[in-house]
Amino acid sequence: MTTYKTLKIEKQGAVDWVTMNRPDALNAMNPELVSDLLDYFGALYMDHSVRVVVLRGAGRAFCAGLDLKDRSNTPEADTSSSPQAGLVGQRRISEIVMRMRRAPQPIISLVHGPACGGGFALALASDIRIAGESARMNAAFIRIGLSACDIGVSYFLPRLVGVSVASELMMTGRFINASRAERVGLVSEVVPDDQLAEAVQPYLDEMLTTTPLGLRLTKECLNMSVDAGSLEAAVAMEDRNQILCAQTEDFREGISAFLGKRAPNYQNT
Repeated sequence: MTTYKTLKIEKQGAVDWVTMNRPDALNAMNPELVSDLLDYFGALYMDHSVRVVVLRGAGRAFCAGLDLKDRSNTPEADTSSSPQAGLVGQRRISEIVMRMRRAPQPIISLVHGPACGGGFALALASDIRIAGESARMNAAFIRIGLSACDIGVSYFLPRLVGVSVASELMMTGRFINASRAERVGLVSEVVPDDQLAEAVQPYLDEMLTTTPLGLRLTKECLNMSVDAGSLEAAVAMEDRNQILCAQTEDFREGISAFLGKRAPNYQNT
């Protein structure tokens, strides 16, 4: 298993618990954390031993965004940097959320404290978000002289909460707290901060009772259907997935377990 400087990876069976581990900096994204996130999420694509990922932050925050104290981390804010160098640095960061969406595993973010800018983007790029009561999220970029459209936020946010709420949050940079985030559907539930690990367990238990292939194809099809050009395009993907899954031994085991009123024993075959 790869050892990272700024990520703590705890493997519990088929679940990876991934903790951003720069607590003294509120887990702000410095070049090392960017590199570690890129490597971890990139490697997930071919790693079928991991079925679900839980992403969280150490200390008092989920992730406070980019570490603005490190100028090498923010080429777009460095007036001496060329546009070409700035774009390379920018793309390194935005590639993280694209790798999160390409990863076949569901990603569940446990958000507490600040989730600002790039940290907000990480939460939005996850499949499910559970918030601690202290969670405060915002598109911070617009507050430091940039556009609020950054690291996939302009793509994810309106799809999650609608254009009106997304416009409000992005054009003002204002914070959305945990209770409002739950009301608008941005997070699935809100719990006390010290109960986040406990709150995610039912999600993990239920996902792990599905077949590995069925779970992977569900994430893939959801991704495709969000941008599908028609009902026919979405149904074509669904039909393909069902026929693929129906050819597996796991499907037969699932039917047998259902009829026998027992827990299934899937072998990913």
